[in-house]
Amino acid sequence: MLIGSAHNLREIRIKEKQKVSEIFLSSLFKNNGNFLGLNKFKLLSNYSKKEVVALGGISKENIKLINLTKSIGFAGISYFK
Repeated sequence: MLIGSAHNLREIRIKEKQKVSEIFLSSLFKNNGNFLGLNKFKLLSNYSKKEVVALGGISKENIKLINLTKSIGFAGISYFK
């Protein structure tokens, strides 16, 4: 399985050309330089026909918000520590 990470529409298109099967789209909640937030995350994930996995800043407090997206799952280092 080939997966790739993207932060914006340009990177999503690059990953599609690379024929990835899933795209890790970040950062959903983590407030950093590439922070998307819920609305922009949903918008960007609709631009791709690939399955999307939420990445970045996921915690026990905000994990239920992932259900509001079309994300098939989530990944995050701090969540599993």
